[in-house]
Amino acid sequence: MLIKNWMTAEVITLTHDRSMMKAAKLMKDNDIHRLPIVDDDGILVGIVSDRDIKEASPSKATTLDMHELYYLLSEIKVKDIMTRKVITVTVEDTVEKAAVLMEDNKIGGLPVVDEKNKCVGIITDTDVFKVLIEITGVMYGGIHMGLSLSNDPGSLAAVLDYLRDNNARVMSILTSYEPEDKNMRHVFIRILDMDKAALNELREGIASQFDLMFWVRDSVHGLTS
Repeated sequence: MLIKNWMTAEVITLTHDRSMMKAAKLMKDNDIHRLPIVDDDGILVGIVSDRDIKEASPSKATTLDMHELYYLLSEIKVKDIMTRKVITVTVEDTVEKAAVLMEDNKIGGLPVVDEKNKCVGIITDTDVFKVLIEITGVMYGGIHMGLSLSNDPGSLAAVLDYLRDNNARVMSILTSYEPEDKNMRHVFIRILDMDKAALNELREGIASQFDLMFWVRDSVHGLTS
């Protein structure tokens, strides 16, 4: 899954010479939490988050009057508070890589740049959630099962063959590997819903022939707006 297919291409940016007040207003008006900062040629030079603005703003306990406060805030420029060493990704990087970078660095979004370091988009944790929803097929409901399988060749094929032979339609397959010394992996399979009797028979068969960790019916229809 490439970032170019999931990022927000129409990214809102700001030049480094603009005021902090302008950055705060842009984020509030567009309900976003970060702004890539660019120079006059669109080259990425930094990033500002709502946390940066909060930390740079005067305390509510300030003794400044309204005019002094407004003047102070208008004098603070984006370049004074932005993070200059920006972690970025490219359009050809994977969403998985972006997710790892965000998790490792405890950030919620990454600017996307081209080969000239021009900002061409942004990808956020919300986009990663959308990918997860899309690839799992959870919006279509169905049955989600988790199995513990060995890493030996053919272990997953045996499960898929059994599902096929029992007329189950697979929607998605995800795998999580255990430590190498255990030679095991967890496999998560989602299938379309079936007739109750056939489904009960399928579950009993899966449980008897494989190490079934869980079996859950997902129904999200009507829970989202």
